[in-house]
Amino acid sequence: MKRLTALCLSATLAWAGMTLAEEHYRPSAPDGLRQGGTVAETLPAPPMAGESRESGREVLNYPEQPPVVPHNIRDYQVDLRHNQCLTCHSRENAVRAGAPMVSVTHFMDRHKQVLAAVSPDRYFCTQCHVPQTDAAPLVENRFQTVDQVLGEMLRDSQGGEP
Repeated sequence: MKRLTALCLSATLAWAGMTLAEEHYRPSAPDGLRQGGTVAETLPAPPMAGESRESGREVLNYPEQPPVVPHNIRDYQVDLRHNQCLTCHSRENAVRAGAPMVSVTHFMDRHKQVLAAVSPDRYFCTQCHVPQTDAAPLVENRFQTVDQVLGEMLRDSQGGEP
Protein backbone atom coordinates (compact mmCIF):
# COMPACT_ATOMS: atom_id res chain seq x y z
CA MET A 1 0.00 0.00 0.00
CA LYS A 2 2.84 2.38 0.86
CA ARG A 3 4.48 1.63 -2.48
CA LEU A 4 1.27 2.45 -4.38
CA THR A 5 0.87 5.72 -2.50
CA ALA A 6 4.50 6.67 -3.12
CA LEU A 7 4.18 5.76 -6.82
CA CYS A 8 0.99 7.88 -7.22
CA LEU A 9 2.57 10.78 -5.34
CA SER A 10 5.72 10.73 -7.52
CA ALA A 11 3.66 10.46 -10.71
CA THR A 12 1.57 13.46 -9.61
CA LEU A 13 4.67 15.52 -8.78
CA ALA A 14 6.29 14.60 -12.10
CA TRP A 15 3.15 15.62 -14.01
CA ALA A 16 2.94 18.92 -12.09
CA GLY A 17 6.61 19.65 -12.76
CA MET A 18 6.21 19.03 -16.51
CA THR A 19 3.11 21.26 -16.64
CA LEU A 20 4.89 24.13 -14.90
CA ALA A 21 7.95 23.72 -17.12
CA GLU A 22 5.77 23.86 -20.28
CA GLU A 23 4.16 27.12 -19.13
CA HIS A 24 7.53 28.85 -18.81
CA TYR A 25 9.11 27.33 -21.93
CA ARG A 26 8.11 29.32 -25.00
CA PRO A 27 10.12 28.15 -28.00
CA SER A 28 10.81 30.79 -30.58
CA ALA A 29 8.77 30.66 -33.75
CA PRO A 30 10.55 29.79 -36.95
CA ASP A 31 11.61 33.00 -38.67
CA GLY A 32 9.64 33.08 -41.86
CA LEU A 33 8.15 36.12 -43.54
CA ARG A 34 7.38 37.63 -40.15
CA GLN A 35 10.56 37.78 -38.05
CA GLY A 36 10.89 37.09 -34.30
CA GLY A 37 8.44 36.23 -31.58
CA THR A 38 7.31 32.86 -30.26
CA VAL A 39 4.59 30.48 -31.29
CA ALA A 40 2.39 31.59 -28.38
CA GLU A 41 3.06 35.31 -28.87
CA THR A 42 0.93 37.60 -31.00
CA LEU A 43 2.92 40.39 -32.60
CA PRO A 44 1.45 43.46 -34.29
CA ALA A 45 1.10 43.24 -38.06
CA PRO A 46 3.54 45.26 -40.12
CA PRO A 47 2.16 48.48 -41.60
CA MET A 48 0.27 48.14 -44.87
CA ALA A 49 2.06 49.24 -48.00
CA GLY A 50 1.06 52.57 -49.42
CA GLU A 51 -0.16 53.24 -52.91
CA SER A 52 2.57 53.52 -55.47
CA ARG A 53 3.83 57.03 -56.12
CA GLU A 54 4.17 56.21 -59.80
CA SER A 55 1.17 56.43 -62.05
CA GLY A 56 0.46 54.67 -65.27
CA ARG A 57 0.75 51.12 -66.41
CA GLU A 58 3.60 48.87 -65.33
CA VAL A 59 5.70 46.93 -67.80
CA LEU A 60 4.75 43.23 -67.82
CA ASN A 61 7.58 40.92 -66.77
CA TYR A 62 6.43 37.78 -68.59
CA PRO A 63 3.87 36.74 -71.21
CA GLU A 64 0.31 36.39 -69.91
CA GLN A 65 1.11 38.29 -66.69
CA PRO A 66 -2.04 39.94 -65.34
CA PRO A 67 -1.38 43.69 -65.20
CA VAL A 68 -1.37 45.35 -61.79
CA VAL A 69 -4.05 47.92 -61.00
CA PRO A 70 -2.42 51.38 -61.04
CA HIS A 71 -5.09 53.03 -58.89
CA ASN A 72 -6.76 52.58 -55.51
CA ILE A 73 -9.54 49.98 -55.45
CA ARG A 74 -10.38 50.17 -51.76
CA ASP A 75 -14.13 49.76 -51.23
CA TYR A 76 -14.73 48.67 -54.85
CA GLN A 77 -17.75 46.42 -54.97
CA VAL A 78 -17.11 43.15 -56.79
CA ASP A 79 -19.66 40.48 -56.03
CA LEU A 80 -22.15 38.24 -57.85
CA ARG A 81 -24.45 41.12 -58.73
CA HIS A 82 -22.05 44.00 -59.39
CA ASN A 83 -18.48 44.50 -60.61
CA GLN A 84 -17.37 48.10 -60.15
CA CYS A 85 -14.23 47.51 -62.25
CA LEU A 86 -16.42 47.06 -65.32
CA THR A 87 -17.89 50.56 -64.96
CA CYS A 88 -14.67 51.79 -66.60
CA HIS A 89 -13.08 48.71 -68.15
CA SER A 90 -16.08 47.15 -69.93
CA ARG A 91 -16.33 47.09 -73.70
CA GLU A 92 -19.05 49.76 -73.59
CA ASN A 93 -17.34 52.20 -71.19
CA ALA A 94 -13.58 51.85 -71.75
CA VAL A 95 -13.19 54.48 -74.48
CA ARG A 96 -15.32 57.07 -72.67
CA ALA A 97 -13.53 56.40 -69.35
CA GLY A 98 -10.08 56.42 -70.95
CA ALA A 99 -9.35 53.04 -69.40
CA PRO A 100 -8.02 49.89 -71.06
CA MET A 101 -10.76 47.45 -71.99
CA VAL A 102 -10.61 44.03 -70.36
CA SER A 103 -8.72 41.55 -72.50
CA VAL A 104 -10.61 39.53 -75.10
CA THR A 105 -9.56 36.44 -73.14
CA HIS A 106 -11.98 37.56 -70.42
CA PHE A 107 -14.82 36.89 -72.87
CA MET A 108 -13.90 33.19 -73.28
CA ASP A 109 -14.99 30.30 -71.13
CA ARG A 110 -12.69 27.47 -70.09
CA HIS A 111 -13.37 25.70 -73.39
CA LYS A 112 -12.26 28.79 -75.38
CA GLN A 113 -15.83 29.50 -76.48
CA VAL A 114 -16.38 33.23 -77.04
CA LEU A 115 -19.11 34.77 -74.87
CA ALA A 116 -21.08 38.01 -75.21
CA ALA A 117 -20.21 39.11 -71.65
CA VAL A 118 -17.26 38.67 -69.32
CA SER A 119 -16.90 35.01 -68.41
CA PRO A 120 -17.82 34.05 -64.85
CA ASP A 121 -14.33 32.50 -64.63
CA ARG A 122 -12.82 35.97 -65.15
CA TYR A 123 -15.43 38.08 -63.34
CA PHE A 124 -13.66 38.49 -59.97
CA CYS A 125 -10.80 40.77 -61.03
CA THR A 126 -8.70 40.63 -57.85
CA GLN A 127 -8.17 36.90 -58.28
CA CYS A 128 -5.41 37.87 -60.72
CA HIS A 129 -5.04 41.66 -60.69
CA VAL A 130 -3.59 43.30 -57.57
CA PRO A 131 -3.17 46.98 -56.72
CA GLN A 132 0.25 48.44 -57.40
CA THR A 133 1.95 49.43 -54.13
CA ASP A 134 5.29 50.65 -52.89
CA ALA A 135 5.80 47.47 -50.84
CA ALA A 136 9.29 46.05 -50.57
CA PRO A 137 9.67 42.39 -51.57
CA LEU A 138 9.01 40.00 -48.66
CA VAL A 139 11.93 37.78 -49.61
CA GLU A 140 15.04 38.31 -51.70
CA ASN A 141 14.82 36.86 -55.17
CA ARG A 142 16.70 36.71 -58.42
CA PHE A 143 13.68 37.12 -60.68
CA GLN A 144 14.51 38.14 -64.22
CA THR A 145 12.08 39.39 -66.82
CA VAL A 146 11.69 37.50 -70.09
CA ASP A 147 13.72 40.18 -71.87
CA GLN A 148 16.58 39.78 -69.38
CA VAL A 149 16.59 35.99 -69.77
CA LEU A 150 16.54 36.21 -73.57
CA GLY A 151 19.31 38.83 -73.55
CA GLU A 152 21.44 36.64 -71.30
CA MET A 153 20.86 33.63 -73.57
CA LEU A 154 21.84 35.73 -76.62
CA ARG A 155 25.03 36.93 -74.93
CA ASP A 156 25.94 33.36 -73.93
CA SER A 157 25.36 32.10 -77.47
CA GLN A 158 27.60 34.87 -78.85
CA GLY A 159 30.45 34.02 -76.53
CA GLY A 160 29.74 36.48 -73.73
CA GLU A 161 29.93 39.68 -75.78
CA PRO A 162 27.71 42.56 -74.53
